[in-house]
Amino acid sequence: MSHLTTLPTVLRDVDLLVSALEGLELHPERDGLVIGFAGETVPVAVAITLREGQRLGWQRESDGSLALVGDLSRLSRRQDLSPLLGRITRAYGARLALRDASSHLPGAELTVVC
Repeated sequence: MSHLTTLPTVLRDVDLLVSALEGLELHPERDGLVIGFAGETVPVAVAITLREGQRLGWQRESDGSLALVGDLSRLSRRQDLSPLLGRITRAYGARLALRDASSHLPGAELTVVC
């Protein structure tokens, strides 16, 4: 039997996360639900559906961070989960760095290539 698990992350900006997920062609949904075993549901700020229909989401925590939510027992069987989370984190980090750089370099043209 599996259930939904919530894991803390360093992610904080929903718009940057959505942009990162779109860049990875993961088709994010804002204000979605992640559904676990026996219909357990958790509302999330952003959700994605993986190839096999499994869902991952990010919910806002009280400290402002975005926690990862998913049926990690089931998802852990996927060999590509860890690399996928790494790609998402790197894409988010690249966008955050560009946003910060653009605030210090007005007029500069900056782009992300992943």
